Amino acid sequence: MMGFFIAVVSGILMSVQGIFNTKVTKTAGMWVSNGWVQLSAFLVCVVVWTMTGRQPLGQLFRVQPRYMLLGGVIGAGITWTVIKSIGTLGPAKAVMLIVVAQLLTSYMIEIFGVFGVERSPFCWRKMIGLLVALFGVVLFQWE
Repeated sequence: MMGFFIAVVSGILMSVQGIFNTKVTKTAGMWVSNGWVQLSAFLVCVVVWTMTGRQPLGQLFRVQPRYMLLGGVIGAGITWTVIKSIGTLGPAKAVMLIVVAQLLTSYMIEIFGVFGVERSPFCWRKMIGLLVALFGVVLFQWE
């Protein structure tokens, strides 16, 4: 149940953050806004790290495979694409498409066992759920 609650909070935070970042971009520009998002997130992480367990920073150099360290680079891309999509489509349409794309990508990663994720068998019920979500996006777009 806790995982469900955390996922809901994550969705709420991502939607609100996307709107905030889009508004900041209108005044400060894309890369200043994106840089601020990443810098402020880094500062929060440093503060929380100093108040909690403080795992050694050197552990980062033990991460294998090394490409897993590209999460921050991907994060900059995520921030850019969320800002651009919300700016052009509006918050609701953009977030619906983002979530469906996340679902589809995550399911493909599970099916094929990409990036070291444990492989899951294909399930028609899940595919039908994805198709229903896609149909929901189409209905939502229809005015």
